[in-house]
Amino acid sequence: MSTSTLQQKNAGFGTAPVFFTAISTILGAIMFLRFGYAVGHVGFLGTIAIILIGHAVTIPTAMAIAEIATNQKVEGGGEYYIISRSFGLIIGSTIGMALYLSQAISVAFYIMAFAEAFSSLIAWFLANYHVPEFIATALGYAQTISVPALFLLTAVVLTKGADLGVKMLYIVVATLFFAMIAFFLGSGVVFDSSANQVASDVGFQWSNTISEGSRNSFFMVFAIIFPAFTGMTAGVGLSGDLKNPSKSIPLGTLAGTVSGMIIYVFIAWKLTSSATPEALADTSRLVMADIAWQGYWLIPVGLAAATISSALGSLMVAPRTLQAIARDEILPTGGMNKWLSQGRGKNDEPFNASLVTIIIALVFIGMGEIDFVAELISMFFMVTYGSLCLISFLQHFAADPSYRPSFRSRWYLSLMGALACFGLMFLMNTMYAIFALVLLFLFYFGISALNTEKRGLAGIFQGVIFQTSRQMQVFLQKADKEQEVGWRPAIICISRDSFDRIAAFDLLRWMSQRYGFGTYIHQIDGYLSRDSTVNAEAIKERLIKMAEASGSNVYVDTMITPSVTSAIAQVVQFPGISGKPNNLLLLEFAKLHPSNLDDIVNNFQLIHAVNFDVMILGTSERGFGFKREIHIWITSNDYENANLMILIAYIIMGHQEWKNGFIKIFALYPEEKLETEKNRLAMLIQTGRLPISPSNIELIPRKLNMDNRKIITSKSKSADLTILGFRSELVKNQGKDVFLGYNEIGNVLFVNAGDQKEIK
Repeated sequence: MSTSTLQQKNAGFGTAPVFFTAISTILGAIMFLRFGYAVGHVGFLGTIAIILIGHAVTIPTAMAIAEIATNQKVEGGGEYYIISRSFGLIIGSTIGMALYLSQAISVAFYIMAFAEAFSSLIAWFLANYHVPEFIATALGYAQTISVPALFLLTAVVLTKGADLGVKMLYIVVATLFFAMIAFFLGSGVVFDSSANQVASDVGFQWSNTISEGSRNSFFMVFAIIFPAFTGMTAGVGLSGDLKNPSKSIPLGTLAGTVSGMIIYVFIAWKLTSSATPEALADTSRLVMADIAWQGYWLIPVGLAAATISSALGSLMVAPRTLQAIARDEILPTGGMNKWLSQGRGKNDEPFNASLVTIIIALVFIGMGEIDFVAELISMFFMVTYGSLCLISFLQHFAADPSYRPSFRSRWYLSLMGALACFGLMFLMNTMYAIFALVLLFLFYFGISALNTEKRGLAGIFQGVIFQTSRQMQVFLQKADKEQEVGWRPAIICISRDSFDRIAAFDLLRWMSQRYGFGTYIHQIDGYLSRDSTVNAEAIKERLIKMAEASGSNVYVDTMITPSVTSAIAQVVQFPGISGKPNNLLLLEFAKLHPSNLDDIVNNFQLIHAVNFDVMILGTSERGFGFKREIHIWITSNDYENANLMILIAYIIMGHQEWKNGFIKIFALYPEEKLETEKNRLAMLIQTGRLPISPSNIELIPRKLNMDNRKIITSKSKSADLTILGFRSELVKNQGKDVFLGYNEIGNVLFVNAGDQKEIK
């Protein structure tokens, strides 16, 4: 379904509903029911710390939402829409499901808090009127009020829709405003009736708390209080009903967040100066009502107004999130997606999604434990907020030209918000944090398994990887000015027979797995055209799949060129993908049918002109055999090649597929030089810390008119790879004969060093 269908049909609200929805949710249930509890357990300074830490999460999140919202058209689904259109549908819906659960559970939380507003009225009623015992028992359960309240509120939302909900917000905020004025005007002081303390002794105490034995930990208190600060995103869920979301969301969200933080600081000050820690920590009493002017009725009315407003906001937002997820066809079955995506009336009200939300809310209302629900909500909100901050940070880092928000946060604020979210989850409650993250992973794997065609985790960090790669390439290029320590292969291989002979690709992936970097180019004969380009893309996809199947770190590409000379000329000028220039060219031919060997020999001087190291692989039907033995043949003509040959063998042996292998060196020198060469090789192996046993060095005296090929063939019949050196002068004089005559042994790698390598 197109994204345009997510836009509600009659969107006309301005910024005020976003602000009022946010502020009425921020100044809600937690403020009335548990903020005194926080001051009592951690003191004034501890409460200020909770406010600051909480807003270290919510302010970066509010700024991230404002930023992302001004970069795109925000349609129905609010935060879910923002996440899914930034991270992709699989990740977006994974986080969206966690977001939806937090919103649906919030409905239960606020309805349960709404029931608390009637506790003093019920207590007064039971004390002054005689009622049957079953009625008195029923009134003792919060569900007696909360369940009917949920059904009544649902009926209002489903029949009247968001229009009535937004109109109610103005009444609720006005009531909340008068309740707050009454609280700050209140001159009463509250003390614990069990303590020998008079009211006048209370005073203002900055950090006093209840006794050590009954005090809850800071982060446990934080977990219960944190939902008080999460209301700033409540207005985002109305995105589909807003006239100008890119303006209203940033303005309303940030205004609500900052206003709420300031008000909470003053509330903490008022509570600390008006009540003892013991009285504040008593969750069975509504301390704010004892402090406020006319508090016995104004504070419960304010609580009822705030909680019903928050419940109303959550009940409007949660079904819209679920409806948007269903419209993206994310859920397991088409029927489920169709049923949940259906809307009713001219405003496209999410009727079916509301029914599901009510069922979830009923389950948690049935549990009846408000602190448990508060902690659980905190976890899901942390996951959502952390993800939003992470999106903002990654977008800053990726520097995508299409990311042009009219409001900009700061990358370090977004990073701080993301780290704070994921860190605080574990500090608040490790078990709940693990549960939330495990549930998130289950959502991800389930959704990705059902939606294989949609972009998943692999596509998230493409921009970040691009920027990291770009910066590293620039850094490495500049670092060329300094002396490089040791030799590292940056290999580029070119072949026309990628799918007939894979030996060259295997050699490239072994050498680039850990110690170097490999680029594999498949040569396509012909001229550049639309058809040849399409063919090249298809071949490239095959190469990528081949690379993935082998678990290689090789970068693959194709080249359309009319000749081998043109191909080599282009390849030796390629910039290194790793940021370092390429320094080694790998070519290959089939020993039994060396049809392309002439092309290699004819272009060798071109390669030699740019001072590349060269490897030419002669492949046999045996391939690399059991990947155990690598034989290196060093002669008196290999002064410059020897060290490179040994390094290549060492690098190949470092790959997992050669873990049971060993290197054997054959030194073919005139008899009078054998002892000197033996000592040189022994010193080279010792100082270079090479894994070559002295017993695997064999010295062979070279006699006049001796045929080296026969000796190599007889000694290396069992080798899985034989490495031989060759000189450019020899290629110039003898041509392709340099590489022929080794058909009786396995794969042969001919090595020519552009300059001598040092083994440190």
